Amino acid sequence: MKETIVLYNPLSGNGRGESEAKTLSERLSDAALTFVDMTKLESYADFFASLSPETPVILCGGDGTINRFVNDTDGVSYENEILYFATGSGNDFLHDLGKEKGCDPFPIGKYLKDLPTVTVCGKTYRVLNGVGYGIDGYCCEVGDKQRETSDKPVNYAGIAIKGLLFHFKPVNATVTVDGKAHTFRKVWIAPTMNGRFYGGGMNAAPSQDRLNEARTITNVVMFGKGRLHTLAVFPSIFKGEHVKHEDMVSVLSGKEITVAFDRPTALQIDGETILNVSEYTMRAGVPAAV
Repeated sequence: MKETIVLYNPLSGNGRGESEAKTLSERLSDAALTFVDMTKLESYADFFASLSPETPVILCGGDGTINRFVNDTDGVSYENEILYFATGSGNDFLHDLGKEKGCDPFPIGKYLKDLPTVTVCGKTYRVLNGVGYGIDGYCCEVGDKQRETSDKPVNYAGIAIKGLLFHFKPVNATVTVDGKAHTFRKVWIAPTMNGRFYGGGMNAAPSQDRLNEARTITNVVMFGKGRLHTLAVFPSIFKGEHVKHEDMVSVLSGKEITVAFDRPTALQIDGETILNVSEYTMRAGVPAAV
């Protein structure tokens, strides 16, 4: 039986991460599985050094789990094959690849290379799917607060609708793409994307390809309209049809994108929230020299 490490996040899938990961025992009955709680690892350098390079590692979790893995392993050298088994609740990375939750573990090494980075408040992070700014960051902020007081799954769509109708105040923004500045008034969202999906199924950047040869990233701004008009158009983002509304949606691609708001709001990186952000800069990944 081939030794395989199952690296799981018990917090994924609204706390069902461990139980869902252990369903692999039946699915992969021909492998010798060792389950490791990634939240208890102190050093990925030591973790990989303890493994044979021939030992595959199955990463179990959601988008936030993969984001945590790629950031915690930044600068760590390993040769092991990394596979992915989705146990998250949103699974935007999975949807971007045209797969559904429940599919067998599959290799993801090529998707973890040359990732873009975002610099926020003086810190730099690697980005898997995208950076949300505006009402999307607001939704994560509210969702985090709800999780502190309830075990119920967070309804981000409901938070967004209430935010659009009542609570979120749009901002003015300057988006600078490869040195060229673009200004927008009454901005509702301003994400910059490495993949197409974020926020649990929103197809924010339908033309973005995370493996495009030039490694460009895409910024999407929804702007200029009032609450009711924006609310009427907003659901079309789930099918990627919002981009047809060119009078209120801007799509810009490049290799370095800076978004500056005229007041601080919450920002999210692959679902992880950072509060009180006035500006972020996202840079496309640079393929390593062969």
